[in-house]
Amino acid sequence: MADIEPYESALDAIPGAHPYPRTSRYHDAEIGVHRMADGTEVRYAKRRLLPPLDDETEPHVVGAGERPDLLGQRFLGDPGQWWRIADANPVLDPRELTEEAGRVIGIPLAGGFPRGERRV
Repeated sequence: MADIEPYESALDAIPGAHPYPRTSRYHDAEIGVHRMADGTEVRYAKRRLLPPLDDETEPHVVGAGERPDLLGQRFLGDPGQWWRIADANPVLDPRELTEEAGRVIGIPLAGGFPRGERRV
């Protein structure tokens, strides 16, 4: 039997709906249009402002050899979600998250639910 795509994937497949998938940090970014002198339109993502730091994080002590993508896979189930961890910590460069073993960083809670709390 063929795999059924999640609802979000179906919406992402609609042409012109949004150029970035729902899992992208740019999904909610406003899309701008620049008109060239010859009339050609160039679409671009406007600047993405970081959300306020969220208190809903779980502390994690960085181990030797860890990388943001590995943390994304381990804690959020997708290496491409490293940016959620970067957004939850005051760093300019995501490599700062893991460059120093022993550093304590905040890991956002997957799905936005506090650990130990189950929704049915």
